[in-house]
Amino acid sequence: QVEVVESGGGSVQVGESLTLSCAVSASTYSMKRVAWFRQTPDKEREGVASLYTGGGNTYYGDSVKGRVSISQDDAKNTVYLRMDSLKVEDTAMYYCAADFRGGRVWDASRYVHWGQGTQVTVSS
Repeated sequence: QVEVVESGGGSVQVGESLTLSCAVSASTYSMKRVAWFRQTPDKEREGVASLYTGGGNTYYGDSVKGRVSISQDDAKNTVYLRMDSLKVEDTAMYYCAADFRGGRVWDASRYVHWGQGTQVTVSS
């Protein structure tokens, strides 16, 4: 059973930065694609960033484009999400999803393994 564990969330001020980590218990290369999603109680799950673990090919959600960057450390089987210039509207639970089975990158049902989430709260 593959485990996915997120970390790095916390409470920050508007304009600050945060880096989230997603540790996968298997080779990130074997996951094909790893993605970050976020969700609040009053909104649908939203795709934030997605990375093809074979190298390159990244996608970013429109609401975060230009402010976030996804990267990987193969030696640590870890995928990172760096977020800059954080806004109040970035407040959400952030989830890491791994093992992509093809289809639309932002289709959450196409990812097999999910973490429990890490909370990000941005205040003004």
